[in-house]
Amino acid sequence: MRIQRSVGLLSALRFFCSESSVLRTDSPIIVSGTSSPWHGSIGVGKCDYFFSTVRTNSWQSMLKILLFGSTAISFGLNGHAVLAKDDSASESDQGDDYVVGLHRIEDSSVISNSHTIKWRIFTNNGRDLFQKGKLDEAEKFFLSALQEAKEGFGPRDAHVGSSCSNLAAIYTSRKAFDKAEPLYLEAISILEDSFGIHDIRVGATLHNLGHFYLLQRKVEQAQKYYERALKIKGRVLGYGHPDYSSTMHHLSLVLYLQGKEKDSEELLRESIRILEENGLGETITCMKRTRSLVQMLLKSKRLIEAENLQRKILHIYEISKGWSLLETIIAAEDLAKTLHFLERLEESQELLERCLNARKKILPCDDVQVAANMLHLGRITLLKSNQLRQMQPCDARSELEKAKFLADNSIRIAGVKMSTAVESQEDLQRNRLPKKTVMDRKFALIILLQSLDFLGLLKAAKNEMPETETSEMCVLQFDIQSALHECISIFREPATRSLLLSFEDVKEEYISCLNHLMNILLEDAKNSSLKSSKALEELIDHAQQIKGELSSGL
Repeated sequence: MRIQRSVGLLSALRFFCSESSVLRTDSPIIVSGTSSPWHGSIGVGKCDYFFSTVRTNSWQSMLKILLFGSTAISFGLNGHAVLAKDDSASESDQGDDYVVGLHRIEDSSVISNSHTIKWRIFTNNGRDLFQKGKLDEAEKFFLSALQEAKEGFGPRDAHVGSSCSNLAAIYTSRKAFDKAEPLYLEAISILEDSFGIHDIRVGATLHNLGHFYLLQRKVEQAQKYYERALKIKGRVLGYGHPDYSSTMHHLSLVLYLQGKEKDSEELLRESIRILEENGLGETITCMKRTRSLVQMLLKSKRLIEAENLQRKILHIYEISKGWSLLETIIAAEDLAKTLHFLERLEESQELLERCLNARKKILPCDDVQVAANMLHLGRITLLKSNQLRQMQPCDARSELEKAKFLADNSIRIAGVKMSTAVESQEDLQRNRLPKKTVMDRKFALIILLQSLDFLGLLKAAKNEMPETETSEMCVLQFDIQSALHECISIFREPATRSLLLSFEDVKEEYISCLNHLMNILLEDAKNSSLKSSKALEELIDHAQQIKGELSSGL
């Protein structure tokens, strides 16, 4: 997950850098994001910053960020009903996963017989396998539990309702929505008959059904069931209970996706307040909700308030986790991004340098995330150089040299990762590689493309330096021709070409990089008194040919 968040800021920063320093003969291609604006930091999949320069992200991407938890699983009358996790399967110790004891029925409506033990064993085994992600095996046990419940207790018994809910969770995780929906509806009907419409077990299943509809983008239906669940949880658990806060948080997302941003923000703030009052203000769950609130503030350009919350998050992580964990680094990167928009580049640069040093300590120095961090820092350094260009040219030159050093290392690391990660086009097309492997290679390719593109920005910045400074920077070489050659090689190589054509965001990055490098070379050739070499002309021809092929939909 973290690796999938390591390119986002780079695309937006490229826009700001290009506005200030790049002369293009083509219209610049601004690539908007596909990942959630509810997360910050460097990340794969682009990130939009809620500013008018980048189009608004699709709401379905937000689900991937906020709905980390799997659908809830209930475990029977004498066990526990575990409600939907609010943020992450790894956060069970954070207080947001409220466990409700399913009460015994003293009026003999629950019959204990030979099927009880089998039902319980099947249910517990299915639960354990589900939590380990072994869905196929878990499904078999839940099907067996459902069969035992029907045979032992009758088709309308609460054991059957619990089993239906568990099985529906499996199908929801697999996105087999046609199988899950009738099971959820049957579970709710049975549980209402067994315990009444205001029982907490009914509320838990209603929450799960809301989650089910939200995953399918059926936000009106999701709202309906979340609101019903919220009423039950408030009445039974109390309006200050963490699990009430969990459903409130999910309902806040639904309202946001419906464009009701003010109502959404109010609910989100209230859900955070409840966690804090329950002593859960420093948990991962609360931190993630606070980051969601920060992104709402960024969208409405309330940058100072966003900065204050981000400093609070970073302070908590620094105290609880230190700089040896990625969570702290990501929090610092989020703050650096906001400081950048506040035009406090010095502070942003210092934070990013600290992030880079921390990443190098916990990751190999040639890790592609280190390359992404270098590229991020390089872009801020370039912006700082541009600020200093007129009044402090010597300092501007120094910053440009730092940015060039960072760009070279980012290109080197990403290039090595790509060269050691090449598989045949056939393997990629036949999905023989694990999904994580493919995504890691996609990430490395995006970093490489953005690094090559950034090299072009640096070359343009050097061209705009005062003549006296430019003459002193002759040792600072920007081989854009080699960069374009490498860009062309990416398209010609079957494995990288397959990656490029398989992912629209990678294709957009490639076109942007190709256009930018080609335009810089054309501009240099136009301004030069020397005749273009045959090799350069052939290189430009190859680039134009690739551009034509991509434009035609290949």
